[in-house]
Amino acid sequence: MARLGAVLLVLLTLSLAYYLYSPIPAGIREPWRLMTLDAFIRTLSHVEIMSKWVGLLSVNGSMWSLLQRTDEEAWPGLKISDITLGGVPVRVYEPPAGGEAHLRRAIMYIHGGGWAMGTTKSGSYNHLCQTMSDELNAVVVSVEYRLYPEVNFPEPYLDCLAVAKHLLSHQVLAKYSIDPDRVGVAGDSAGGNLAAAVVQEVSQDDSVAVKFSVQALVYPALQALDFNTPSYLESFNVPPLHRPHMIMFWLHYLGAGLSELQPAMMNHHSAADQVPSEMWARVDWTSLLPDKFKKNHKALRAEKSSLQKQVRALLDVRAAPLLAGSEVLAKTPRAYILTAEHDVLRDDGLMYAQRLQDAGVTVTSEHLEDGFHGCLCFASGAFSFDVGKRAEKSYITWLHTNL
Repeated sequence: MARLGAVLLVLLTLSLAYYLYSPIPAGIREPWRLMTLDAFIRTLSHVEIMSKWVGLLSVNGSMWSLLQRTDEEAWPGLKISDITLGGVPVRVYEPPAGGEAHLRRAIMYIHGGGWAMGTTKSGSYNHLCQTMSDELNAVVVSVEYRLYPEVNFPEPYLDCLAVAKHLLSHQVLAKYSIDPDRVGVAGDSAGGNLAAAVVQEVSQDDSVAVKFSVQALVYPALQALDFNTPSYLESFNVPPLHRPHMIMFWLHYLGAGLSELQPAMMNHHSAADQVPSEMWARVDWTSLLPDKFKKNHKALRAEKSSLQKQVRALLDVRAAPLLAGSEVLAKTPRAYILTAEHDVLRDDGLMYAQRLQDAGVTVTSEHLEDGFHGCLCFASGAFSFDVGKRAEKSYITWLHTNL
């Protein structure tokens, strides 16, 4: 009997180790912590799928919403309000008022989540926004834009643009004692995509008198033409954002079906007969990436495909800000771009930094050699990482200096 118990214990231990283990690049300093996080996320996903299957959760009532600390109290001295701007729900974080003679910074923050997950009220984003408001003495406006499957592109973009225009209005700036020369926009991942697209539009719109003075983009998703950049290939299976998952997020956002996943992984959606050479040049990593990131990779591009006709938004700069022309980029404000070495989106950020610099924009490019996608969200809490704390410090320090 004792021998059977020992055998069962060994089998259980091996099964747990097998479930927990996933290949982690040597450059990540806390590999077992990341493996545990990945296993935790996979477990939640499985529970969510089973719960929906048996009817415990509705399509809009995901397990993630049950885990997010929506009732976290405001830090001492901060005021948190849930309101609407331009008809879009936002959460406003206000530091102590300083009177009319003490105008404050303002930051419009757009959360990530693949245009399908996340909320302004989640623990990680709530923590980040409170940190920004407290340490920068800034009014932070975090946007609760609509998500997939309720909507596809361009609705999330339009939600964020509506908030931006209302935030930059003289009426709202005066109401919150905001210095019109110190308003920034920021976002991470899909939120970085939306932040970049919004700042491009606002910078060109003559009807918007007040402009954003800075843009801060954290591992942003900026193009959907090339899913075979070096970072997409090197970080194919690095948690928590695997290559197929990122492509799936793009397909959902752009209104394409998952039947296009495999063709998209082979770049059949951006064939030479469908995408103008001028557009392709704006995402051509062979000319935009520093040599250290190119290594021995080869560009992959199909000659012919009909997929592009089904996903017209692929060439819409509002969906893919990296496709914007140099004349548009030149009008945008100075930028901070944070990239992570072990992230499928690494090259999107690096290419955008290069294109902004080529257009004459001042860019601070912060690259985390031991970083992974989403690390900024793990600066605190049960799954905190040292690289997350460093990412948050770098991001906050840059805003303190430049905004």
